[in-house]
Amino acid sequence: MNPAEATPNPPKPGTIRRGPASTNGPGPKKQRKWVPGIAAAGTAALAAWGIHVLVPGVPLLTAAVALGILVGQLPAARQGLSGSLKPGLNVAAKKFMRLGVVLLGLKLSLVDIAHLGWISIITVIAVLAITFIVTIWLGRLFKLPGHQPLLIATGFSICGASAIGAMSQVVKSKDEETATPVALVTLCGTLAIAVLPILWHPLGFTNLEFGHWVGASVHDVGQVVATAQIAGSAALAVAVVVKLTRVLMLAPMVAITSVVVRQREGTPAAGTKHPPIVPLFVAGFISMMLIRTFIPLPEPVIDGADAAQTALLAMALFGLGTAVRLGQLVRTGWRALVVALLSWTLIAALGWIAVQIG
Repeated sequence: MNPAEATPNPPKPGTIRRGPASTNGPGPKKQRKWVPGIAAAGTAALAAWGIHVLVPGVPLLTAAVALGILVGQLPAARQGLSGSLKPGLNVAAKKFMRLGVVLLGLKLSLVDIAHLGWISIITVIAVLAITFIVTIWLGRLFKLPGHQPLLIATGFSICGASAIGAMSQVVKSKDEETATPVALVTLCGTLAIAVLPILWHPLGFTNLEFGHWVGASVHDVGQVVATAQIAGSAALAVAVVVKLTRVLMLAPMVAITSVVVRQREGTPAAGTKHPPIVPLFVAGFISMMLIRTFIPLPEPVIDGADAAQTALLAMALFGLGTAVRLGQLVRTGWRALVVALLSWTLIAALGWIAVQIG
């Protein structure tokens, strides 16, 4: 054999010999695994919008959660939900939820809240705090697992499924653990749309008092609008401002929870770190609220941000809804259902007392 044929050509000075291209790096398929799930969540959000347009009494976000729960029960869909759709649905349920909460801050103006008066503001906060504490106690009394007592308390006292999603980011709860509180707060909020108007006149409320009661006791902003609108525009305006006063408490409640989590965890293990005292998305929420309060924004900007916030939360709540398994909830979740109904009754009763005081 010719030695020249057996010996590989030596590299020229100044050149680097390269090996075969690695097949372990992130290729296009790996980078875009989230696309199918995001597309599914987006399609569901559009479907929820269509339902809301056809039946205005059904809030868009409630429809999005309901669609997610419905899809999660279909045997034919479960393979996709746990397979190709899962990465994108996780992105929607977590990252889109954070972005939606940030934009939620643009709904809040401290000036509007100040117009309620100090007595009304204090009673709204008192209703929230009492409901939160008592619901956690009920959750522990009924021995609910993991973070469910905290998440149910957050959803029922502050602002429904979006508050549950925000709190779950801090305590790092599993999707399955978050799904049950989301389903329950959606169920009770939907019941409120039907039940509270029936109690309006028997309880002797004026239109404005009914709006105050709805804002103080119904969970999600969309559900508040759907419930209070039957009493007229003035009652609806009061209901929304009272409700947004509760939404304002999302930031301090999440920050306090983050501090408690840090203290309980003690010194973090190597390679890990504590959750921030004020998560970035909560800081964004506060920033948006301050911008809305102190900077005049054009109406198209506010409307565009509201549309984006609704779309993001609809996609996030659809993703969370797909993790609900009604069969399992019926078999093992009866205790959580009892806690939810008790919390729902409690906040309605406390809201009635707040109206009498205010």
